[in-house]
Amino acid sequence: MPEIVELPLKPATSENVAPFGTLIRVDDRQEPLPIPFFEGAVATYPPPPFVSDADTVVSISRLNRRPLEMRWMERHFKHTQTFIPLCGRPFIMILAPPTDTELPNLRAAAALKFAGDGALMLHIGTWHEFPLPLEDATDMIVILRNETTESLLAENVKGNEGRGPDLDKKDIVARLDTVVRVVPAWMPSDPTSARGPVS
Repeated sequence: MPEIVELPLKPATSENVAPFGTLIRVDDRQEPLPIPFFEGAVATYPPPPFVSDADTVVSISRLNRRPLEMRWMERHFKHTQTFIPLCGRPFIMILAPPTDTELPNLRAAAALKFAGDGALMLHIGTWHEFPLPLEDATDMIVILRNETTESLLAENVKGNEGRGPDLDKKDIVARLDTVVRVVPAWMPSDPTSARGPVS
């Protein structure tokens, strides 16, 4: 029977996101750039540190609800993958910081709830599960490299995992015999689980 790792759900604040990426939204602490047009009706803020190259594409995904559990984690080596919600709907991300090892450090993982009013840009190498929507038909723009998408196509997947020049997608359940489960504040923890919340 797989070991159960429970991640308490935390809000996606700039501080909580910092180990994994950048929260992209207008924040009262930010100062706009000194652009003198439109008499103050338009405020433009400094761009986040996006990394990629000419192979970058803007794709769209429609997400439907699925169990608040993680099966896979993946990372990218060449770009700062970015998730931009279109509908203002909340979503959850399970994230782990970059590692020099073959697998993520689940002890450093976090489950963060994004309100839908901002985007997430991951650091290079951040381990992540694809967003978990809280409502069906949650549309999201995903900025990534085209070769990453190519590596995820069925004809390029080997077994139950994906690998490519910019993709390392691992089946965490199969490799670690571990289920990572999100525990929202409104949902009591399962007292029969093998391990309590990861701190």
